[in-house]
Amino acid sequence: MRTPHLVRPIDLKSQNPLLFCRGEEEDGGRIGEVDHLAGERAAAQFDVDRMKVAWAGSRHAVDVADRMARLASDPVFRKDNRTMLPRTELFKDTLKKAAHAWKRIVELRLTEEEANLLRLYVDQPGYVDLHWGMFVPAIKGQGTEEQQKKWLPLAYKFQIIGCYAQTELGHGSNVQGLETTATFDPKTDEFVIHSPTLTSSKWWPGGLGRLPLTVVYARLITEGKDYGIHGFIVQLRSLEDHNPLPGVTLGDIGGKFGSGAYNSMDNGVLRFDHVRIPRDQMLMRLSQVQRYSKAVWISSWWHLRLRCSITRLSKADYFLCWLQLMRLDFSTLQEAHACTAGLKAVTTSVTSDAIEECRKLCGGHGYLNSSGLPELFAVYVPACTYDRRQCRIAFAGCEVSNERPSPSWLLENSLLVPQLTMGNIQYLMQCTCGVTTEVDVEMSVVLICLSMICPTAEDWLNPAASKEVFNELSPDLLEVAAAHIQMIIVTKFIEKLEQDIPGEGVKAQLRNLCNVYALHLLHKHLGDFLATGCITAKQGALANQQLGMLYALVRPNAVALVDAFNYTDHYLGSVLGRYDGDVYPALYEEAWKDPLNRTVVPDGYHDYLRPLLKQQLNLSSRL
Repeated sequence: MRTPHLVRPIDLKSQNPLLFCRGEEEDGGRIGEVDHLAGERAAAQFDVDRMKVAWAGSRHAVDVADRMARLASDPVFRKDNRTMLPRTELFKDTLKKAAHAWKRIVELRLTEEEANLLRLYVDQPGYVDLHWGMFVPAIKGQGTEEQQKKWLPLAYKFQIIGCYAQTELGHGSNVQGLETTATFDPKTDEFVIHSPTLTSSKWWPGGLGRLPLTVVYARLITEGKDYGIHGFIVQLRSLEDHNPLPGVTLGDIGGKFGSGAYNSMDNGVLRFDHVRIPRDQMLMRLSQVQRYSKAVWISSWWHLRLRCSITRLSKADYFLCWLQLMRLDFSTLQEAHACTAGLKAVTTSVTSDAIEECRKLCGGHGYLNSSGLPELFAVYVPACTYDRRQCRIAFAGCEVSNERPSPSWLLENSLLVPQLTMGNIQYLMQCTCGVTTEVDVEMSVVLICLSMICPTAEDWLNPAASKEVFNELSPDLLEVAAAHIQMIIVTKFIEKLEQDIPGEGVKAQLRNLCNVYALHLLHKHLGDFLATGCITAKQGALANQQLGMLYALVRPNAVALVDAFNYTDHYLGSVLGRYDGDVYPALYEEAWKDPLNRTVVPDGYHDYLRPLLKQQLNLSSRL
């Protein structure tokens, strides 16, 4: 029998020349053949360019993003083969991209803003994320001026590269449960870093598997006393040959969920066997250890909260909290931490759920790696896991000070900081809905969201409630906290809409989206609203009817709204999310890039499949 020729993809361009009439675009390096979505874009009821500015925050931000997106279209940064690479090759590919990005940053003298955006658009998780996102900020936030002068210039030039080693095998992100020790030896003026148990092994930190330095968080012990968790700069590998230093055991914890995705990151395991470091490698901006074992503290309590604020709080809340810290005013810091942790938990969960919903809505094609959705889900969903315990702690309001906030504290401090307010809980208990028509639904929905807090808040405020009652209510308190965070999101969205937003139709579209989000929450939690007596069944039906009307208003603008995010085809990495909408030829051509299609006869055919078909298997003579 004649050996068949290798099947090649159909040359769609030669067979259908009229379909291919559009060349390369300058918009972020997109390459399209014909814009199947041109009609959708022409029907947009708002100024798309002005919406881009609204999303980005300024015209400058849009322009910088456009420039960096074009720079990220460099073939070195290709993404289409990422899910097909073995992990060792994927990691090497990540190193290559990081090195090339740094080369371009230096050659073009990019600003810090531009460099950060370039790394964003290159879009491949790697050690640089931890170097810039955790290692450098830790030194800036917790190091003295002398330490910053010593370490930061080296870090900025990539002469040293580091990560952030906090999480442990047995403790996750529970900082106060960490077991790694840093014992001060006054005789040598050194700290001895040690992993006393298996569960004290550093486990999960990104970049830890292969990077030469890290900021290690360990229990500071001096004169036999445990002073809690502090940061220490520790060298792990030789800067000459990259081999681990004596007493250091480290490696990668293994492959992770999904193809490509976070497997490009070397999440590591690290153990110390009495590793000695100089005393001045303890980050000493907020606390110090003198040569003769005398600890000098500004406040370990302040240290913990300041570090948490610097590394965890959002930019919007940072300045306010910093002013409070400088005044030694901590009255609302616990609330700030609870709100930001709650925002993190709610927004990451909503986003990961939305990605999965998009995958399902794309049918079978959404299950293909070429759709971009499986990898997007796999690379994003870890955000729902890391630091989640801290979110639960902040939600429930416990374990921060080993006791729950008193009802009087909640009431007295509920309105101290409008930007971070827990709200007036007494008011919430009296919240009811007065909707009588569809038009009323739009603005009352925020008050409806607040009502979700009512039943549990009433029990929470009971001064006689015991710790057992509090523990019993904890699951409900998590729901209460989620409702409160949803209220914050809706409220802030409405506050934004009260500002001047230039551009024809832009504000109207944003208002529609705000109302869709708020009414979606009502629809999703309708049972809770009905159970509290806050709304009636008729009001719920009116809300659902209004939601349907809003969907009809948003639909004609859907493509243009997505365009306003200003993401390039390279960044999305999806044959289904192409700018031109020409998905079927793209799906067909992408299939032929799979390594299985490199040969017409698959590897293993002659060893296993042919003998089976020819009934030539070596069968045992006994049954």
